[in-house]
Amino acid sequence: MALPPVGRLAVALLLAVVTLGLLGAARQLRPVPYGDRLLTAGPHAGAWAARVRDGAVTGHDSRTGALRWRYARAGHRPVDVVHARGEVIALWDDGLLTDTDGRSVRWHRALPDAAEWLPAQGGTGVLRPLGRGILAVVTPRRVTAYRTADGDLRWVLPARNGCAFRPEGAVRRGAALLLAQPCTDAAWTGQLVALDDLGRIAPDRTPLGNGSPAAAPRTPGGGKPLAPPR
Repeated sequence: MALPPVGRLAVALLLAVVTLGLLGAARQLRPVPYGDRLLTAGPHAGAWAARVRDGAVTGHDSRTGALRWRYARAGHRPVDVVHARGEVIALWDDGLLTDTDGRSVRWHRALPDAAEWLPAQGGTGVLRPLGRGILAVVTPRRVTAYRTADGDLRWVLPARNGCAFRPEGAVRRGAALLLAQPCTDAAWTGQLVALDDLGRIAPDRTPLGNGSPAAAPRTPGGGKPLAPPR
């Protein structure tokens, strides 16, 4: 017995509702990339400050101390955080670098060789803001610089042969970051490196265009200029 038009319409609507429900459930079951868990607990108006607490990065109202948001990653904990333009960049115990503004997680970057140095180093001295929107990540083998606006890789400075950077052995002098690079066989002048947002400070170096993504220049071949190894 055929259903009347109204009955057929009702069945079609019921099937559509069930399908939407199943699709919604599938989205809920889908794994979250990188294990991200970002919860917003209050309004975003006004200034806030970030803290590392109970295995998560939390944002608190600068005036009242009330919780604004909480960002965690399943199975991991933050080992260091730095502030950048109303956002927080966190280094996690698996070597992942993340940026959040409390509303979303804007980018993720995986640091190379993290399992070799991070357990002993922790986050001490690893995250070093260089100014002009550039963050240096200092590890024993290399210094890697990212643009905080979008996580774009700007330059890489490897340690010299027989040398290793000491992330904790760095001091600021104006716009420069003086970084210790102990070597097994080198003069003391070769065991100290001066950096800024363009890389190692040296005469006649080529500007890299580290500004905003829209303004950053590109090479004729479409690649991004990176500081050459020194």
